[in-house]
Amino acid sequence: MTIAESKADRTAASGRALSVVLWVLQVVVAGFFLMSAMGKFANVEPAKSTFEAIGFGDWFRNLVAVLEVAGAVALFVPRLAGLAGLAFVGLMAGATLTELFVSGGGVVMPLTTLALCAVIAWGRRQSTARLRAVVTRR
Repeated sequence: MTIAESKADRTAASGRALSVVLWVLQVVVAGFFLMSAMGKFANVEPAKSTFEAIGFGDWFRNLVAVLEVAGAVALFVPRLAGLAGLAFVGLMAGATLTELFVSGGGVVMPLTTLALCAVIAWGRRQSTARLRAVVTRR
C-alpha cells in the first residue's frame, strides 16, 4: 500500500464517519422539530403564550408548525437535507429573536438548535450546491 492509498483510505473513512454523525444529528433535530410542531398544533404551552405574545394569531402558529414538519421530513431526503438545515437556521434565528425581545424567555434552546441546524447545513452544503445547480440549470 502506498502513502497516497493510505491517505485516501483515511479520507474515505473520515467522510463516512462525518456522514454517520450528520445522519444521527438530522434524526435528532427532526425529532425535536416534530415534537415542537405537535405542541404548536395542539396549542399547548409554551407555544400558546409565545404566539399570543407575538400577536399574529393562530394562523402563524400553525404555519410555523407546518414548516417544522416539512423541514423535519426534508432532513430525511438526502438532496434536501442541507437546504432544510439552512431553512431551520433562519427559523431558529427568528425564534431566538422572539424569545429575546417578545416573550422574554430563555435563548439557550433556540440558540443550541440553531447551532445544530447550522452544522447540518454546513455538513450537507455539497448537496445544497448540487440542488441549486439542478434548479438553476448550471
